Amino acid sequence: MTMLRALLEFGSPQHPDLPVKRLAFGAPQQVLVAHTLPEVRAVLERVDTLSRQGLWCVGYVRYEAAPAFDAALQVHAPEGPLVWFGVHTQPLANADADTAHPTVPEPQVPWTLRIPRARFDANMAHIRHAIAAGELYQLNYTAQLEAPFASPSAGSAWAYFAALRRAQPRAYAAFIDTGDEQVLSVSPELFFDWDGQRILSRPMKGTAARGATAQDDVAHAERLRSTPKEQAENVMIVDLIRNDLSRVATPFSVKVPRLFHLEALPTVWQMTSDVVATTRDGTGLWDVFAALFPCGSVTGAPKVQAMRQIKALEPDARGVYCGAVGVVRPGGHATFNVPIRTVTVRDGQARCGIGSGITFDAQAEGEWQEWRSKRLFLERASQPFEVLETLALREGALQHQALHVQRMADAAAHFGFVWVPAAADHALADVVRTHPTGAWRVRLLLQPNGQCRAQAFALAPTPEPVRLQLAARPIEEAHSEFVRFKTTRRAHYDAFSPVDPAVFDMVLFNPQGEVTECTRGNVAMRIDGRWVTPPRACGLLAGIGRERLLAHGHLVEQVVRVDQLAQVQAWAFVNSLRGWLDAEFVD
Repeated sequence: MTMLRALLEFGSPQHPDLPVKRLAFGAPQQVLVAHTLPEVRAVLERVDTLSRQGLWCVGYVRYEAAPAFDAALQVHAPEGPLVWFGVHTQPLANADADTAHPTVPEPQVPWTLRIPRARFDANMAHIRHAIAAGELYQLNYTAQLEAPFASPSAGSAWAYFAALRRAQPRAYAAFIDTGDEQVLSVSPELFFDWDGQRILSRPMKGTAARGATAQDDVAHAERLRSTPKEQAENVMIVDLIRNDLSRVATPFSVKVPRLFHLEALPTVWQMTSDVVATTRDGTGLWDVFAALFPCGSVTGAPKVQAMRQIKALEPDARGVYCGAVGVVRPGGHATFNVPIRTVTVRDGQARCGIGSGITFDAQAEGEWQEWRSKRLFLERASQPFEVLETLALREGALQHQALHVQRMADAAAHFGFVWVPAAADHALADVVRTHPTGAWRVRLLLQPNGQCRAQAFALAPTPEPVRLQLAARPIEEAHSEFVRFKTTRRAHYDAFSPVDPAVFDMVLFNPQGEVTECTRGNVAMRIDGRWVTPPRACGLLAGIGRERLLAHGHLVEQVVRVDQLAQVQAWAFVNSLRGWLDAEFVD
């Protein structure tokens, strides 16, 4: 087996209708490295020459290489090679890179953000003051997340890259193993695609969290599209890149054919714009980098002053993050991403940057929440999990099987899991065959590779009324995808397990003070003579039992705040497994 050393899934930025092509590479025939600023130009020019001779060059340019292109650009001292490229004669014949590494478990990666909230708020105030003083228009402010990486082996890094790809699909994805360092990039942002004549840059500026419901999601997208702050952030960077491109473009060829385009990523909406140009005869790869690097979307405007502020505010080198990762194909066609959503593994430590563009209208709380939304791809990949459905099996008959299987299919689509309906049907059929009588709790589990298994546990009757108690604090993860979809990742629920054995379950509420659900099912409340349940937008799992009661008119959705609980005339616990359970609320 040829050991994989690099993989690219970049697609065709200028022809998005073409299928994404996976390119996998083994050990390079030679390696080109720049450790010092004077070496950067020589390496990029060598990459240009070798690619025009028919070779493939795959690698990265660190953010700290910027002064090689313009001495006025200030950065920290680098913590690794400024430029690294592996040179290959051709991709591996078998591009199924999932078989190019030994199978190892996905590592658990406990990420910690290095900056405390108080420092973040202080830096935000500093940036807004600098903008008000006219020093700059926008600053891309970032910080590092760090985690111990339990196994520094390339196999473990590859397994984590596979998890990141599921968490952030439709990316300009790249895996590069230099031997000393592994780069795991699932960036959704294109830096540039240049075929030797036409160049396309697609800066990504403007972010909004995905909504809990389809209606909520559309509203979030529309707010992103129409908010002056987000538009201004995008336009400033578009103008900066237009100016940068003009340094290598033929006269009057720089254009913006698409502005404020929204892209739906799994955890966030992102706003992008296209800037295109025709490059002048004699333009080489070095010239393109000298004109554009670093991408304006990760610096701010004007670039020189923004990078001066970045060095003052950010204590560490950014590294590959915010640099460029990509490929130069035979003939010189170059495609590079902006390595956001990018993890680097080195010396048993994993790092990942997170950040946002700050304008004068930006508020600390809003930007902090944007950072939380952007790092959700890490949280999804940081701990292996399975999609879960819990069904009732009574006297050989599964309850609401079709609804549960459909909900599992929806979750599989959301998380990027392989979905084979027959696998779920077969697993459930085996449980029914081996448990023909009695009452059983069936757990149907779906793995990322599409494998399903089902487990059955005896289901005892539940004496009514059950006791419910209000949680002592809000559930911060109320709007998480691990609340909206049912999985084996339940730490956010387990933290609220009842302490008193006489209490059946806890009533949860979100940080806005709105009741959401219980840890094991939904909640129903009778208010003013009618039974109500919190809407999905409050942050909860849409249980099968709840959905059926809503469809038949036995429940209606209504926001209920914690300070309104005195108005509740009766309580019930609802889920598909146990049905409707009358409940009493205890202090």
